[in-house]
Amino acid sequence: MPKRKRQSTTSAQPVDVLQQLNANAAGLDVGAEEIYVCVPAGRDARSVRVFATFTDDLHALADWLVACGIDTAAMESTGIYWIPIYEILEARGLEVYLVNARHLKNVPGKKTDILDCQWIQQLHTYGLLHASFRPSEDICALRAVARHRDTLIRYQSGHIQHMQKALELMNLKLTQVVSDVTGVTGLSIIRAIVAGERDPQVLAQLRNSQCVKTEEQIAKALQGTFKPEYLFVLKQALAQYDFYQQQIQESDVELEAMYHALPAAEQGTSACPPPKPKRQKRRKNQAHFDLAASLYRMAGVDLTAIDGLDALCVQKILTETGVDMSPWATEKHFTSWLSLAPHNDKSGGKVLRSRTLKTQNGANLAFRLAAQSVGRSHSALGAFYRRMKAKHGPAKATTATAHKMARIVYHMLKYKKAYADPGESHYEQQYRERTIRNLKRRAANLGMELVPKPSQPALVS
Repeated sequence: MPKRKRQSTTSAQPVDVLQQLNANAAGLDVGAEEIYVCVPAGRDARSVRVFATFTDDLHALADWLVACGIDTAAMESTGIYWIPIYEILEARGLEVYLVNARHLKNVPGKKTDILDCQWIQQLHTYGLLHASFRPSEDICALRAVARHRDTLIRYQSGHIQHMQKALELMNLKLTQVVSDVTGVTGLSIIRAIVAGERDPQVLAQLRNSQCVKTEEQIAKALQGTFKPEYLFVLKQALAQYDFYQQQIQESDVELEAMYHALPAAEQGTSACPPPKPKRQKRRKNQAHFDLAASLYRMAGVDLTAIDGLDALCVQKILTETGVDMSPWATEKHFTSWLSLAPHNDKSGGKVLRSRTLKTQNGANLAFRLAAQSVGRSHSALGAFYRRMKAKHGPAKATTATAHKMARIVYHMLKYKKAYADPGESHYEQQYRERTIRNLKRRAANLGMELVPKPSQPALVS
């Protein structure tokens, strides 16, 4: 393949990097106990002041910035300490910039809190800082409860392991005869054991009719020691599991009320039908209300129509990104913010390294999980995943499929268009036609012509 010719001339626009774009800018260095604030010189007797982090002190900080004629303030995203002061300054009408810590590296030398806030103020004055994305207040409130629900599920999983450990210590092989100890059969047996039942035959009769193992197999697995200390541990773990189940249900009640309080999204020009009610059995950790209908009301489109995206995945995505796609000009900006697009390191006109950056974005994880689950489906996305997996391996196939799903979500939310899966056969046909065009073009470059093989007539018996 011939090398691309390097352009001999480049067009550059003159830029005055020292021009003050934000004359009324302030810089904040946020800590757990103190906040150092810098304002432009001449606004006060002291251009740098330090405030405590109590609520009264935060309001005093806001009063001081308003008195100094500050319009915008920039701060570093330090843990969660920035959230209270961010909300207070935003309520006062100031434009607040939450800046990535990697963009605030100071020049080599001494590092102090005073120098940090002065450096932030200087960079913000010259317009060298970019604000991180933060959704609207309604979405932030919804995100806080949704993240708390995910945390409860993680805490609950630890107590499931405690129950399994206690059963193993008593040599009760319940995990070998049931696929899930928190299923109908498993929980019924565990509750009976905690209540005092020890007869394996009686415990096996609690078997659900859909369980694969027979009563004889389950009874044989439930012959153990039943030591008091391990029974106590099992009782405590079961109580903790039930407690977290109750907490998750209360979180769902709160989420349902918050969804109803949100304004309904405007429908687009094309018809976006609501999600069809599913009659299948409720899966574990699913919401205790019609989450898909609530998400459709908030977004205006049914994102669960995309293969691999269930209601919980869509909730994870929308609580991180919101339903307004205006902060991202194109789908390329959106996928780049999600860290699903390659980041190229260039030097001397060459790409030294190309990879996706590491991120803690929850929407990134949701798209990746959806991409992995769609691999076995007979859909266009499933066919794309399998082709990418055969060509580049499972890791890159997951990233590529997640990238494609993110672009679909972006277009659905921005243009309010419904998604219709073209199917696996349609994708394979498009891939075949694209391959044939590429082969014809390569043959033409070599001075040859690609002739299709004539189809043979079917043999008549």
